[in-house]
Amino acid sequence: MIAIKLHPSGKTVKSFQFRSTLYLRPIIDMLLAEVVPFLRPELRLGLQEALVNAALHGNGLDPNKKIIIQFLMTPTHYVWIIWDEGSGFCTKQEEKHDPSEEDCLGCESGRGLYLMKQIFDEVQWNSQGNQLHLRRGLDRSPVIR
Repeated sequence: MIAIKLHPSGKTVKSFQFRSTLYLRPIIDMLLAEVVPFLRPELRLGLQEALVNAALHGNGLDPNKKIIIQFLMTPTHYVWIIWDEGSGFCTKQEEKHDPSEEDCLGCESGRGLYLMKQIFDEVQWNSQGNQLHLRRGLDRSPVIR
């Protein structure tokens, strides 16, 4: 399901909802449809990691559980808010853990969080750990070239 709201302030808000799956390409294509082309490759990678975490770790790939995404676009930045129906995780442990590139790029656990922190300007969770806020400004050069 997709809902689009146009606000008079120049903001665009879109909402997406889908059942837990790892077949994410069409979903990410929709999430990036409004994004400027030069940022799409790295934002695709960051959103892929965020949605895999929500589907796999949050919802346990339970097809009866949903992932909800809200996309906000302004003239200066993009924001994605991603909810899963899982019990969340301890965000305090994540804040203390700041892995290096060598720690994460070759491993199964932690690589997605590391990549998201490189790609997005802000990566924040709610206190329960089942809602993720990702923000990317349009004034920053791409990380992936």
